[in-house]
Amino acid sequence: MNVSIGGTLTPFAAPPVLMVAQVWGWDTQFMLTTFGWKSAVAVCFTSLMVTVLFAKELAAVHLSKADQNQTTAVTVTLMHLLFLIGVVVFSHHPAIFMGIFLFFLGYAHAYQRYQDRLIIREGLMVAFFLAGLVVLGGQQQWWLNDVLLSLSPTALYYGATALTAITDNAALTYLGSLVSGVDDAFKYSLVAGAVTGGGLTVIANAPNPAGVAILKGAFEDETISAGPLFIAALGPTLVAIAAFQLL
Repeated sequence: MNVSIGGTLTPFAAPPVLMVAQVWGWDTQFMLTTFGWKSAVAVCFTSLMVTVLFAKELAAVHLSKADQNQTTAVTVTLMHLLFLIGVVVFSHHPAIFMGIFLFFLGYAHAYQRYQDRLIIREGLMVAFFLAGLVVLGGQQQWWLNDVLLSLSPTALYYGATALTAITDNAALTYLGSLVSGVDDAFKYSLVAGAVTGGGLTVIANAPNPAGVAILKGAFEDETISAGPLFIAALGPTLVAIAAFQLL
């Protein structure tokens, strides 16, 4: 949930925001003042509650020797930050972007003892999904206009939150961006609702499958049950609803 709503801090941090930011002219200042501070409040509150509820479990966690060595690799961490800054700054310059990315792959391979496995396969799946969405999404405009324009902002918000649980939130916002003649209340409700439900299921938010790949070893049979995940996410989801609807 924190990953999903935290993506509203900037216009490029999350796929559902990235899909509409350029079309609707949303810049970093707009995202911070309209969505970001509300997301920050929800993230801090939820994280505090989780820390309090699982204080004993967190206190019992002991880093392995490999983990301790990894935390001391300050240089590697700084290099990762530099690569991240580079791809953001040059995101609209494919040649430079690809050069930075390939350099990162080489660096990660050379110093792999300090890093976890690169999740290339999962990242490519997300990329192919978003590419297909851009190519095929435009064909859905014929029915979207009438359906979405018939909803009030409040109904649209809760509808987007519910739909996000069964479809990726980037798909919702991209399709919404194809609707013409919408006002600011419509735009806010659609994006806020799309990110609010991002923790309810594995498919609700593009980074979720990557998270599953990282964490599945901690679950029985390396699987995450849909029902318990949904129930566990209800608390943070309600916090996000309160932040976006009441603040």
